[in-house]
Order: sequence, then C-alpha cells, then structure tokens
Amino acid sequence: MKVAMKKNIFIKGAIALCSLALFSSCDKFLDKNPDMRTEINTVDKVAQLLVSAYPGYSYIFTESYTDNFEDKGPGQGGHVNQPMVDLYFWKDPTGSGNSTPVQYWNGCYTAIAAANQALEAIELGNFKESEIRQYKGEALVARAYAHFMLVTLFSKAYEIGKQNTSPGIPYVTEPETVVMAKYDRETVDITYQKIRQDLEEGLPMLMGGVWRVPKYHFNPQAAHAFAARFYLFTGEWDKVISHVSAILPDNNFYDNIRQYTGNLASLTYAEHSQEYTKAERPFNLLLANCYSTYHRSSGYGTCLYGFGETKKNEWAATTVFGASFKNRLGSWGAPHYTPNKYNEYFHYTNVAAGIGYPYIMMPLFTMDEALINRAEAYIQLGQYQKAIDDLNVIARSRITNFNINTHGLTVEKARAFTGEQDDKEAMIKALLDIKKKVFLLEGIRWMDILRHRITVKHNFIAADGTETFEELTPEDNRRMFQIPQEAALAGIELNPR
Repeated sequence: MKVAMKKNIFIKGAIALCSLALFSSCDKFLDKNPDMRTEINTVDKVAQLLVSAYPGYSYIFTESYTDNFEDKGPGQGGHVNQPMVDLYFWKDPTGSGNSTPVQYWNGCYTAIAAANQALEAIELGNFKESEIRQYKGEALVARAYAHFMLVTLFSKAYEIGKQNTSPGIPYVTEPETVVMAKYDRETVDITYQKIRQDLEEGLPMLMGGVWRVPKYHFNPQAAHAFAARFYLFTGEWDKVISHVSAILPDNNFYDNIRQYTGNLASLTYAEHSQEYTKAERPFNLLLANCYSTYHRSSGYGTCLYGFGETKKNEWAATTVFGASFKNRLGSWGAPHYTPNKYNEYFHYTNVAAGIGYPYIMMPLFTMDEALINRAEAYIQLGQYQKAIDDLNVIARSRITNFNINTHGLTVEKARAFTGEQDDKEAMIKALLDIKKKVFLLEGIRWMDILRHRITVKHNFIAADGTETFEELTPEDNRRMFQIPQEAALAGIELNPR
C-alpha cells in the first residue's frame, strides 16, 4: 500500500527551524496569503487554531534507542528498513521521513507556531477575559510541552542540582514573520526556566475550561500530569505529588487506570488496540492524532532490530510483586511481537490507488504514568509506604487474582528483587522495572533512561551467530538526537558527534 507523505503546511509557515523541504512550502503559502493572522478574530477561531498546537508526529521512535529492543539474530528480521536500523545503531537517520527525529523536530515547531499564533491573536484581539482565558492557558501549556519534548530529545539531559549549561533548544515565543529567522539555543537551564514560566502561567488558566473533546487538549488533568513529569525531571518531588494528587482529589486511581485484569480484560485482541487509545477511557488524559508507521509490521514490528524473543520474555517475567503482569501480546510470527497498543486509522486520499495517511492516537499523558510518577516522588522523599500504596494499585490492575498479602510490595521485596541493599536505590530500581513493563512502546522508557542516567546495552549477532554488545553510556553524545542539518541555516548549533 502506498503512503503519501504528509506535508507540514501551516498558517505563517511552520517555522524557520524546520527542514528546507518545509521552507519551500512556507514560501509558497506566504506568497498566496501574506498575513492570515488578522483572520483569527473570534474565540472559536482561536480554539480551532489550537487544535494544531500539538505535535502531529509521535516520539515512539525512541523505543529503538532503548533496552526494549534487540537484534533478533540471523534470518529472523523480515526487513532492515530505515530509519529502524540507524536508530538501533544509535546513528543519525537521514532525511525527515516517518519515524525520524527530524520529523518530530519539525512537528514540535509546527505546534509551537500554532500556539504562538493563537497567543498573538489573543493579545491583539478584543476578547472577553472569561471567554479567552482557557485558550490562552492552553496555548501557553502546549508551547511549554513542545519545547519540553524538544529539549528532552535534542539536548543533554537535565541533571538535578547541576548548572545545566550545555546548549538547549531555541525557545520560540513569537509568530514567524520571515522564513529564515536566526535562533539561539541558549542553555538547557534557560530552556527549562522558560518552560516553567509558560507552564506555571498557563495551567491556572485552564481551570473551569470547557472543550468539545477535552482529551485532545491540555485540559486541567492533562496539564497537571505534564507538570508532574516536568517536576520529576527537575527533582521537585513535592510538586510532583501535589500535581498528581490534583488530577484525582479523591485519590480513586484504580478505577481510572488501565486495568488489564479489569476494564480491559474482556476485550478481544482487536478491541483492545481500539479501546486503549479512546478519548472516552478515563486513563487517557491527553491524546494526539499522529501520523505514524512505526507501529506497523513494516516499522519496528518485523524489523531485524526490534521487540524480539528475549525482550518479550523479559517483559513477561516475574515482577517485584512476585507475579507477572497480564498483557495483550500480539505477534507477526515469532520472534516479532507487539504489545497491541495502537489501532491505525488510514485516511485515504485516493482509494483506488491505495494512497493516504496512516494515523494513530498517541497517549501523551495517562493516569497510569501520573500515578507511578507520584510513587517515584514519594520514594525520593523517603516516604516508602505511600509509594508502595500507589504501586500496589498498579499491581492490582495487572496481576490476575491480586492479593495484597501475597503480592503486596515491601521494601524487603524490592531489595531482594533488585539486589540493592540501600532502600531508596532498591525501590527506585523496582519502580523503573515496573515502568519498563507497563509503558512498553510508549516512549516513556527513553525518558527514564535519560533522567536516571541508565547505560543502554544493545546486542549485535553476526551471520555465524557470534554475539557482541555495545553500550550507550550517560555521557555519550549520541543520547542527544541530532538537530536537523538544515537548521544550521537558521544559525542553530548542531549536537557534537
């Protein structure tokens, strides 16, 4: 089936930080309509504009960088398509095609352009404060989110308590007026300061807001989940706890998370992938409509380098609770497996030719992640019983016939499971193992690898069966995805290699 590549054509051009292919589209669009900003003159138009303030591509390509993937061995890979191979080898994929870092970079800055356009329209327009407040808040939080994802993937990881003076990413706060504007990367610390400013200014404005489909926008719950993730990176543990607790003040997380032994248990295999990313499900806090082929068998699925037999067995192994988690394993034929989390919607532009755009609904924030993030914050503060209570909720949702007396977590279990004698270290490692299993193929593992400075090991199997290994250490510059080469034309410093 042919797939037409989606073009990022946006109101004032996406942004000068995008690739040259995007620049040409921007030029043509600007020639036809030099200033559409004057048309954003109603609350409804601002609301419609903000639909574009979320990246239209996913970051699940980061899974290839993690310890969730492996070399499946000679003759086991159905394909060795790019960028899957380069990603597994921690190389910089060429071009801006599907599932490449450059594509995600472009998508984030396109989203930022939409947020900035909305903010300018709000500033210049004659709107009632009560009518426009939620949309200003959404624009600010969406802008913060896109910049946060960019600095997370394209800069050195933020280190708690350090200066963080390495190059950040350009923080763009105004709509484009020229196609080739010049930008400064500043520092990771400054980038984080600006993210914080937008997030903390915008989040209170969301309270009381009403959206037609809240799960496609930064509603208050989603914004609190984003804030919790941000403060997890900065090490502000009390803020993580307060923001997660604000999502569900009654603390009823069990009824609102993914219950593999409950609300998902009776679904068929086909129904599972559909329901997993539905806006109606309470566990999804923010969803994005993403153009993607990464989830396909022709993506990571039957690639030589992917989620294979060894990693599948690790995923299904016994957890710190003393039992394995129930999952919905799918297969394209061993050793090619999938957690069955994404249901593709193919939008045909030409049915006869089989041409169109493949989309998935990507959960950007979930109730499950928020709860586990709170548990980590409790561990960091030494409040182990509160962390245990939260993690037992996760276990109850995924262990068949969960019994608190049999499966309930203890610090002693964490020490035995991890081999760590220090209580905090044991609990953190146990939590990270839980997250690795729960969020397979959701892009969360790479964030944890960055935050906790975890060394990643990949295996490589030669034709004669000889297996070698390579490590990606915390100081390796390849842990920063490469900024698009074309961005250098806008004065952007590339990452060292």
